[in-house]
Amino acid sequence: VQVVESGGGLVQAGGSLRLSCTASGDTNNCISGMGWYRQASGDERELVAIITSSGTRLYGDSVKGRFTIEKDNAKNTVHLQMNGLKREDAAVYYCNADSLKVGDGCQSHYWGQGTQVLVSP
Repeated sequence: VQVVESGGGLVQAGGSLRLSCTASGDTNNCISGMGWYRQASGDERELVAIITSSGTRLYGDSVKGRFTIEKDNAKNTVHLQMNGLKREDAAVYYCNADSLKVGDGCQSHYWGQGTQVLVSP
């Protein structure tokens, strides 16, 4: 399974960005939920938003009401719409695909390489 993110960049505070992530090569039907995490310089990686295969969504407290996650199960694609961006949202955003079928050719998590989000004043 390969996980590839896109859509990062530079935006002014208060602006919006849309991140996308696709997990390909899932020949063993490993993937269940997908989501986004972020890591700012010097900080630990933190949850941004996740969505399960049944559509249940979970958001980090700092992004609730501003970010929205959507998933296309058929395409193993997840989008993160980020509105009202703040300076503190600047980080590398990582896409994660998780699996409930550890073994059987699956691993518990698949991570992308990350996409940078920068927020200017």
